[in-house]
Amino acid sequence: LGEASVTELAKPFDLSLPGISKHLKVLQRAGLITQSRNAQWRPCRLEGGRFKEASEWVGDYRRFWDESFQRLDEVLQELIKKEKETNDNKGSQNDAKD
Repeated sequence: LGEASVTELAKPFDLSLPGISKHLKVLQRAGLITQSRNAQWRPCRLEGGRFKEASEWVGDYRRFWDESFQRLDEVLQELIKKEKETNDNKGSQNDAKD
């Protein structure tokens, strides 16, 4: 992946250098990047291991929510089915009275 300067990282974005630096500090505090010093040059480097950990963490929560929403969908479908059956039965009873 290599190293990149703050200026290089800022090029694709419509943000000021101080704005980019702020974002980089957040990433650095999270352990997602490291920044070294070579005279005036402060290159940034991605920490792949931390990104893997973050990706796994997000994946766990995604699976949890996918399963939760799937169960919710099943419950809702069952409720809709029961409501339809109840309405159909009421309609049949009303037809029998007429």
